[in-house]
Amino acid sequence: MRAVLVEKFGSLDDIRLGETAKPPVKPGHVLVAVKAVGIGFVDVLGALGRYQVKQELPFVPGGELAGVVEAVGEGVGDIHPGDRVIGGGFAGAWAEYVLCPAAAVRRMPENMSFEQGAMFRTNYATALHGLRDRGQVAPGETLLVLGAAGGTGTAALQVGKILGARVIAAASTAEKRAAALQLGADEAVDYTDPAWREALKALTNGKGIDVVFDPVGGATTEQAFRSLAWKGRHLVVGYASGTIPALPINLALLKGASLVGVDVARFGNMHEPAKAQANLQELFDWFAAGKLSFAPGKVIPFDEIRQAITDVDGRRSIGKIVARIGA
Repeated sequence: MRAVLVEKFGSLDDIRLGETAKPPVKPGHVLVAVKAVGIGFVDVLGALGRYQVKQELPFVPGGELAGVVEAVGEGVGDIHPGDRVIGGGFAGAWAEYVLCPAAAVRRMPENMSFEQGAMFRTNYATALHGLRDRGQVAPGETLLVLGAAGGTGTAALQVGKILGARVIAAASTAEKRAAALQLGADEAVDYTDPAWREALKALTNGKGIDVVFDPVGGATTEQAFRSLAWKGRHLVVGYASGTIPALPINLALLKGASLVGVDVARFGNMHEPAKAQANLQELFDWFAAGKLSFAPGKVIPFDEIRQAITDVDGRRSIGKIVARIGA
């Protein structure tokens, strides 16, 4: 079967599309014929060996897939051959067939396409967990989404609107800001503009931001934290800028503000799996009811995945790229 292979860490040139053995079915697992995979920033960091958790070499990267169950192992009772499912984990998804623990897959809503399923779980689960469970966003509050045109950012602005927040999208180019506005953001600002904090102050009538959703990191983090209102919450989601920031902690004291970590993988896999499953079901319900509508930023053939990895690494993509596999 075809798969993306990483045999050493170093550069994009070390990631290749090649052939590997189709995995055999094991007890407690399901074999999925993959139809589409998501290409996220965390996936690319993992493939390059830059993520905080490194996979053992060699490995197949990719954390999110959608497909059809081909076979189930002994002991699996609630998933059956022919079921349309989404699934994933830290790695292994970028292949034509993937062996998943049964607990790591879930049947898709009937009205969800494979392309939508492949971009759904990680981004939207992160957004809901971050904004509601960790950030406690309330209706009428102002939410600032950094990196608002990225995969997680676009999910956060959509979920923020459903939760009743006024959403300000922050993005680095006019094209990305236009995309965020089209997805429902109320306002958009350029966080590369030296005067962007003044723009935030004007948009909030001097009050400041209630919640910051921050998958970017770097110098932007401190500027956003300084823009918080009294009792504001700054959600630490990731470091797409490549730099882990440091904050003067007196800022938290002066603002009565909170710096809050958001790790959806540990939340769902280690600490609160039942709550994570309930969140996912709620997202499915929103989708089925038409409250949540989304599409990949771009859909490509599997053969072009290396170029997509390059685009994501260079932060040139808008939304989440999805690679289609098979018919």
